[in-house]
Amino acid sequence: MKLSFQNSFFTLAFVAVLIAFLVIAKSILIPLGIALLLAFILYPVHKKFSQWGVGNILAAFFSILLLIIIIGGGITFFSAEIIALSDEISNFGEKLSKLYTDVIIFVNQNVSLVEDLNKDQLLNDLKSWLKDSAGSLLGGTFNSTANFFTGLITMFIYMFLFLIYHKGLVRAFMKFSPEDKKQEFFKMLKGVQQVGQKYLSGMLVLIVILGFANSIGLWIIGIDSPFLFGFLAASLSIIPYIGTTLGATIPVLYAFMSHDSLLVPLAVAILFWAVQLIESNFLSPKVVGNSVNVNAFAAILSLIVGASIWGVAGMVLFLPFAAMLKVVCEEYEPLQPLALLIGNSNFQDGEGSKKGLFQRLKDKIKRK
Repeated sequence: MKLSFQNSFFTLAFVAVLIAFLVIAKSILIPLGIALLLAFILYPVHKKFSQWGVGNILAAFFSILLLIIIIGGGITFFSAEIIALSDEISNFGEKLSKLYTDVIIFVNQNVSLVEDLNKDQLLNDLKSWLKDSAGSLLGGTFNSTANFFTGLITMFIYMFLFLIYHKGLVRAFMKFSPEDKKQEFFKMLKGVQQVGQKYLSGMLVLIVILGFANSIGLWIIGIDSPFLFGFLAASLSIIPYIGTTLGATIPVLYAFMSHDSLLVPLAVAILFWAVQLIESNFLSPKVVGNSVNVNAFAAILSLIVGASIWGVAGMVLFLPFAAMLKVVCEEYEPLQPLALLIGNSNFQDGEGSKKGLFQRLKDKIKRK
């Protein structure tokens, strides 16, 4: 077996250039990636409007308008919940500051890092620091908000273009295929579109189910604004692996700060544990299904790489993109080993092979 250093060098150089491109152009690629996934979901809606006799441009406009109405309704609902919870949030901040000072005093009393550390003085210093940093925090929030709305407008423009030019884009991509492979290439493009559509639509349905389950449970326990915390935790579940943990941490911490009894945060933790158990074993396989046929190693790697390159957006986008990459790699023989590394089937076969090996050794020992 020969190792081609030239091919290895070109492969590593391509990966390095690709990562650099993803980092440099992330302000363009993140809205483009989100718009592509949302366009996959809106494509059936756009198609239905077109079947009703609406023009291509108007069908795209009405599809995006429907999405804006849904998102706007959710933002309006949660804004009202946040306003109603504003007084509790202020008290929550004060309790968090007191807890911080109590922990510092307790550690200092047992370790003796600083002599004559006064609790009131420490609390005043913390308030002064928060006051001094408020200006820079406000400026950073303004810049972040401006960048967010810029990216949001750009995303809607990309989505609109994807919808009205989807036929032209498909015809353009079909030119990359040889004449005798047109059918297979079109099947590959259709598979990429279906992976993105099924994954994101399945995740949206899962978020709604988890949101209502979390909210009803929090309402029974007696947590303020249960729908806010319930749907916030459910929305964070779109981030693989760590999203559910982060989503559960916020209401547990709020329950710990807003109630004197430890039974309340314990009940909230048990609630989210039970919901997560049901979601992982029953809901997610049924709702999302096999739309993202990616093994755990590839999923965690995509999560880490996505977070390193694009932050939170990368954590959300890189998993469905990895599934789409698997669909593409399966159609090209030189890339099929990469598809095996991403998919589940190779690892399941591997487990079966190991099982067969152990069984053969066991039978061999019995024969002896």
